[in-house]
Amino acid sequence: MSIYALLQNQGFDPEHCQAMGVAFEEILQELELKDRSNPLCTLVAQTLIELGQHGIRDPERLQDLALAAIRF
Repeated sequence: MSIYALLQNQGFDPEHCQAMGVAFEEILQELELKDRSNPLCTLVAQTLIELGQHGIRDPERLQDLALAAIRF
């Protein structure tokens, strides 16, 4: 699963998509998620998209907030 598949038709500009893509890859690496079919990958992507919809564009900020949201 790639975050870019979920970003289609979401209305984000290319730079915003790239920021979310960078954050997505960094999170997967940090969580040692290699199997893209793992439901946690989808949760990470959906969380990043939700944060992106709130206007957050900085990859590091996206990463920090997404990790905080999924670590409960």
